[in-house]
Amino acid sequence: MKAFILITVHGGEIREVVRNLKKIEHITEATMTFGLYDVIAVLEVDDINHLGRIVSRSIRPIPDVAETLTCVATEA
Repeated sequence: MKAFILITVHGGEIREVVRNLKKIEHITEATMTFGLYDVIAVLEVDDINHLGRIVSRSIRPIPDVAETLTCVATEA
């Protein structure tokens, strides 16, 4: 299962948030963006429960992460 995590960063440490995200297992990509969200992370996990654990235990606790929006990808 693939998911896109859209992240709003509080403060100006976007690059540090991206560096921390890249250390998390199952995150295949993390990049800074311009627009409504500051960072997009791409995850590949086995199931929705695993996705929830990574978001709640590994992504949201990163310093300066203010908000996340999880978008689960599906086949068209």
